[in-house]
Amino acid sequence: MSDAELVLRSTRVITPEGTRPASVAVADGRITAVLPYDAPVEAARVEDFGDDVLLPGLVDTHVHVNDPGRTEWEGFWTATRAAAAGGITTLVDMPLNSLPPTTTVDHLRTKQDVARAKAHIDVGFWGGALPDNVKDLRPLHDAGVFGFKAFLSPSGVEEFPHLDQDQLAQSMAEIAAFGGLLIVHAEDPHHLAAAPQQGGPRYAHFLASRPRDAEDTAIAHLIAQAKRLHARVHVLHLSSSDALPLIAAARAEGVRLTVETCPHYLTLTAEEVPDGASEFKCCPPIREAANQDLLWQALADGTIDCVVTDHSPSTVDLKTNDFATAWGGISGLQLSLPAVWTEARKRGHTLEDVVRWMSTRTAELVGLGQKGAIEAGRDADFAVLAPDETFTVDPAALQHRNRVTAYAGRTLSGVVKSTWLRGQRIVADGEFTDPKGRLLTRTP
Repeated sequence: MSDAELVLRSTRVITPEGTRPASVAVADGRITAVLPYDAPVEAARVEDFGDDVLLPGLVDTHVHVNDPGRTEWEGFWTATRAAAAGGITTLVDMPLNSLPPTTTVDHLRTKQDVARAKAHIDVGFWGGALPDNVKDLRPLHDAGVFGFKAFLSPSGVEEFPHLDQDQLAQSMAEIAAFGGLLIVHAEDPHHLAAAPQQGGPRYAHFLASRPRDAEDTAIAHLIAQAKRLHARVHVLHLSSSDALPLIAAARAEGVRLTVETCPHYLTLTAEEVPDGASEFKCCPPIREAANQDLLWQALADGTIDCVVTDHSPSTVDLKTNDFATAWGGISGLQLSLPAVWTEARKRGHTLEDVVRWMSTRTAELVGLGQKGAIEAGRDADFAVLAPDETFTVDPAALQHRNRVTAYAGRTLSGVVKSTWLRGQRIVADGEFTDPKGRLLTRTP
């Protein structure tokens, strides 16, 4: 072991083979070996975390950084600091709500130039599929985006219009032709238009305006197109449990379909959302407790593959008390791990399950084979978690640019003690290093 630069030890290391006492050897930013806890090693530096859990850094594949153009909403500096504070070592940025959106190679380069000096963690990028940019999809794929996001209903920003069914088929066929991944915000615009639109501060009225059948219908259409075109598709931020049988049946038929959900759907319920509290507004919406129970069952049986934040912040003034006009998005990047762990442990799940949902499977979704697990050959990306320690969410303690959160005042389990990126500690006890993140591109 004379080639080890660093050894990290814990009595609880989460590996693909399970949780066990281990010593993890690191050199040149990679894990070189996972050894017994008491193995004799020679290393320039040894860190022993005792009974705190050493887990692979989380990979969040659904983050709206909004930089450039709407940097007052978030930005790469604040987003990646918040992610690092929460044990996330890799994020993939959505193609909106930045200006310009990531819909051409030139726009991708603009975003990469902005992110390069600000990233505290590793950052990759999604491209966008719009009605008029089919010609740009293959060049974006060749430039290294991890896939393409499309909306089936209005996105909320005019520069990123949604696709109708013919446009969806056209984009999907092009993406399937070069083996790409299409990720979809699946709500049907016709069902949304037919739903009651009362506006105002009552959450019940907002929930009625985004019915489950809007999701269910859009997902059914997506499945049908994917089956016909033999395309690989991914359902974003699933909130409707009614769609789960459709998803399970499609997979049984061989449709190349994956699905994510989000911490807020797993930990917050419609019954507890106060009227006027638009920090809870997102689309699709937070639904009832009975719906949440079925989402957890689907995670347990594998119908839902992974958990991502859909971190979508805005300035405070856009979070008005009118659910119809307030910006729809949950800020949860820094809190996603403790939020999910708090509820998961209540339901009998383990930290190994959480790692599978929030690190291993998200890395697999985007083909980041060097991320998502503690084993030899992977990047030395880690979070150190005290799983039994609790804290009460204080918005003032968050690294988000705008400290509006639906989790304010909640007591959560799991304190992230430190986060490591390629063998370098990038945050510990609230103290950050200079940015050390790299810009990631899809590997062929």
